[in-house]
Amino acid sequence: EKEVMARDLNAIRKFYKSFRDGGVEGAEKYSELVYNTAGVRYAVMTNIPFDPTESQHWRPKPKEYSSNFRSALRVDPLLSGDRKTIEGALAAAGYANTIEGAKKYLHDWCDLMKPEYMMASTPHDFVLKENDGPLSKVKNRGINEDSLMQPGAFVDLAKTMNDNCVQDCDGGEDSIPSLINENSDFLSEVLMAVCEERDLPVALKIGAHRKVNPRLQTAGDGVVAFADSGVLARLCTRFPKVRFLATFLSRNNQHEACVLATKFRNLHLYGCWWFCNNPSIIEEITKMRVEMLGTAFTAQHSDARVLDQLIYKWSHSRAVIAEVLAEEVLKLIESGWSPNRGELRRDVKRIFGGSYEEFMSKSFSKLTL
Repeated sequence: EKEVMARDLNAIRKFYKSFRDGGVEGAEKYSELVYNTAGVRYAVMTNIPFDPTESQHWRPKPKEYSSNFRSALRVDPLLSGDRKTIEGALAAAGYANTIEGAKKYLHDWCDLMKPEYMMASTPHDFVLKENDGPLSKVKNRGINEDSLMQPGAFVDLAKTMNDNCVQDCDGGEDSIPSLINENSDFLSEVLMAVCEERDLPVALKIGAHRKVNPRLQTAGDGVVAFADSGVLARLCTRFPKVRFLATFLSRNNQHEACVLATKFRNLHLYGCWWFCNNPSIIEEITKMRVEMLGTAFTAQHSDARVLDQLIYKWSHSRAVIAEVLAEEVLKLIESGWSPNRGELRRDVKRIFGGSYEEFMSKSFSKLTL
């Protein structure tokens, strides 16, 4: 703190260097310092099996990491039906170029990573058509096994993996391949099928508009004014055995998202993502959620690309959310209900993680359709 107040850049660099010089042990000490300072128990990573630069740290044996981190399995290519990336990943890892091969690939990564959930970010042109029923009732799924077995499907695998996969799945602010199609074999036959079999949720981040200013490259992404919230409703309807966690990037989608959360028991809203992670918007969204959902939501998520961001993002979020809750408590008192300390602690705990953990503990896998 003294170094910051004194604007002493050299001293600040020396502070960080002391951890870096400690190697792995230094990194672990720094991580523990950040988590303790931020008051956060754990954060969920997004880990990408389709990215060879990342997957090398998981195979043949995953590297150990702190309990402060939990894993989520990034599945953007499966959600979008990005056949080129998927086929490249299957072949490079020695899996059959079939739907069953893709399922085995995903199952094996689940065994390896033990993810909390599957995770994907949708492009601004995310499309999902209406469907008559859930997965078990879909008669025509359009699987074309012959096309999967065509010669030359795996030409230039290394180049495909490095040029496409790293670009499209780099773990930054979610660079995503093109259009999502409900009829994609990979969406229904692989991703959702595996989620049903393993009882794993899918977390969706909806509404980013990529390369609004292409000259800025990854810094040139923007926001869709109105993302299609109906996509989320159709997913929840078509796959009732799968739990969905969702957050929207546009301020304009927040009200409809709250309405959807009151209609689908397999939907949980979380966080104020990216451009919504501003105090004024956090206040507005949290007020709306409390009024419509009570405590059945998660007020904020880490939204951190860099570990240090846990500190300032959580300090300003907690301050804003505390003011919102204080106003709501005053309304209760004025109405004649005075909550006790235990009830206040319960409600605070729920919107700061308890509600998420309750939702994660639910299971709809044995739901009769």
